[in-house]
Amino acid sequence: MTDTSADERTPEEQGITGSTGIYVYGIVPADVEAESDATGVGTPPSGVSVVRRGEIAALVSEVPVDRPLGTPDDLKAHADLLDGTSAVAPVLPLRFGAVLSDEDAVSEELLAAHEDEFEAALKELEGRAQFVVKARYVEKALLGEILDENADAARLREEIRDKPEDATRDARMALGEIISQTIEAKRAEDTQRVVEALEELDPMVNLRDPTHDEDAAHVAILIELSRQGDLEDIVRSLAEEWDGRAKMDLLGPMAAYDFVMKRAPED
Repeated sequence: MTDTSADERTPEEQGITGSTGIYVYGIVPADVEAESDATGVGTPPSGVSVVRRGEIAALVSEVPVDRPLGTPDDLKAHADLLDGTSAVAPVLPLRFGAVLSDEDAVSEELLAAHEDEFEAALKELEGRAQFVVKARYVEKALLGEILDENADAARLREEIRDKPEDATRDARMALGEIISQTIEAKRAEDTQRVVEALEELDPMVNLRDPTHDEDAAHVAILIELSRQGDLEDIVRSLAEEWDGRAKMDLLGPMAAYDFVMKRAPED
């Protein structure tokens, strides 16, 4: 939907000379209010506020510029705020680490400079959120499936059974290559199965790279929040279809990271 990369310069390189800067999490409609107990990055966690400009606004918090960002707690706080917001209002997430000098800079350099673009993107996201569908093969079941389907794999498996590793190195390498290629082919087929099952939701789809060798599918979708129940039914049906073969997970609702991300302005 729109482009994406954060300003990765240090605060000094961005011209932030004070002791604090304004961390920006994402862009929301101007009528969004920050929850009184909402917290963001920092130790201790900083309170979250809203900087408004016309019909749009930014979720922000004050951060010390002499403290490097990027701890696991910071990353979690960034994601938790955006994901929580996405369940109740459209939000355009900024990549982690976007810091501007002050609230005026947020208003002028970010909101005013991209006002039309942000308004259009927020309208497109109205009532929608991202979900991620993941499937991971059950290792024992996957290996059995490969050995049943591939005679060469079964032969190599017997060849190395109960024999020293050094004496069967070539056979082990050949078996490993067959397994790797077969998993890749199965992943492509099973990912397509997931995508086809989700088509009734009329989603936007992004195929994510696998995060594990035994991933069967890793699919991000953008759908109407009103269809969340239907999505859960589809994932439940896939889990039953692949019972004992692959484990299904559904993540979300979350901010539309895979579909819309906006960079902070550069000087």
